Amino acid sequence: MLVHELLKTGRDEDPAVVDGGRSFAYAELRALTRAYRNHLYAQGIRIHDRVAIFSHKNIHYIAAYMAIASLGAVAVPINVQLSQREIGYILKDSGSSLLLTDRPFDWSGMPQYQDLAAAVRELAIDAYAETAAPEAPALPADFSSQQPCIIIYTSGTTGHPKGALLSHDNVTYNAQQVQDVLHIRREDRILCVLPLYHCFCLITSLMNPLLAGASIVLFDSYTLKNVVQDIRTYGLTVLYLVPSICSVLIQTASPEDLRTVRYTILGGTALPLSILKAFEEKFRMPIIEGYGLSEASPVVSVNPPRRVKPGSIGVELPGITTRIVDEQERDVAPGERGQLLVRGRNVMLGYWHRPKETAQTLSGGWLHTGDVVRRDEDGYLFIVDRIKELIISMGENIYPREIEELLYSYPHIRDAAVIGVPDKMRGHVGCCYYTVEPGFDVTGRELKKYLQQNLALYKVPRMFHKLESMPRLATGKIAKKALKDIYAKAVQDRR
Repeated sequence: MLVHELLKTGRDEDPAVVDGGRSFAYAELRALTRAYRNHLYAQGIRIHDRVAIFSHKNIHYIAAYMAIASLGAVAVPINVQLSQREIGYILKDSGSSLLLTDRPFDWSGMPQYQDLAAAVRELAIDAYAETAAPEAPALPADFSSQQPCIIIYTSGTTGHPKGALLSHDNVTYNAQQVQDVLHIRREDRILCVLPLYHCFCLITSLMNPLLAGASIVLFDSYTLKNVVQDIRTYGLTVLYLVPSICSVLIQTASPEDLRTVRYTILGGTALPLSILKAFEEKFRMPIIEGYGLSEASPVVSVNPPRRVKPGSIGVELPGITTRIVDEQERDVAPGERGQLLVRGRNVMLGYWHRPKETAQTLSGGWLHTGDVVRRDEDGYLFIVDRIKELIISMGENIYPREIEELLYSYPHIRDAAVIGVPDKMRGHVGCCYYTVEPGFDVTGRELKKYLQQNLALYKVPRMFHKLESMPRLATGKIAKKALKDIYAKAVQDRR
């Protein structure tokens, strides 16, 4: 199936998208997509051209996605939190010829990207609605679902970000895989709170609801407290959340506020067990955790709604095969830790013009996720940590997530993160950053003593730093790269 064909499922009169309080029926969304398609074709967009999108989510963003796909072109969604330098890198790396945006850019002050002013045309993301354009021709009959449709750039925690190239089949197949487990219904009203440049949101909050003919409610407010009002106003039935919103709901919502909700699903980042337990105790419903990565389009596993195992990322979606391997890529024994490898139709075509990195990541026909997991006796997967976040101190492996889970269980800790930092004697040691709930104080000495009572001593971080607020990505993940920058600056300032 091609991505834009997902629009065919919904009935003309049924609501497809609610944006800023206005409801757009499926017939309207199809008409908007057609208008956008004609406009882009008139602008010279053809098969395989790259079109970048830099905008907050709205109905125009969705129409742009679908229109780009319908022309056989390739969408390049860009994180709206990136700096102009980072945006310039993605535009240049992807070879985008057009940028659909909700703000103008001036490249004259950046010598390395000055050529973008001539190479990349900028159009307001809602400009297609101003003038009609001639009807664009249909795609060739032999246009295959194996053709690329989206480049998702990874967050770039080390070095420059890489673009995961996804095909129409990758995206639509993954949407169907999610449907086979969650069984989203036509009557469902889905909360879209994550940004649309995020792959998890793209599949779960956009592609899968369109496949089911359901309704999507766009939430793009800076005030998270407003999400409770939206749940009540629209009678939302499926919530895709991140930890920060789970915390807001625990603090501000009542069970009555969530009475229409039948699924609460979390992805994109791990949820501390303390938050999970507090949520389930208050609302008497499980949080359904899943797991994925952009290179897998992205969903790999999810807890079956009727068989949720708290703290687990669930079991593989239908059509996905996994292995857990050691450093020599030998399968580990049941219950042992190892890197998760993934195989299936949802796995990316490769990294955009990076054959060496593609060969490494897809070595032997398996997607090497870089995540350390274990599998229990029931086949459920549990994330242990990221391989890149593993701290090796005096030859011992230290997994930050194990420490963070303990930190979250300490009274009045709001956020906690452990990073590895250089140490002349040990190679690397742990450094803990944390925030506390308003009105309370927790010292590093208290945390260190607590961890010493519950962990092997080599796992206890050597340093503890309290922050007023924790740096985060738009997905709700704690930005560990930003914490490493904070640490590096502090070291530099002491010299």
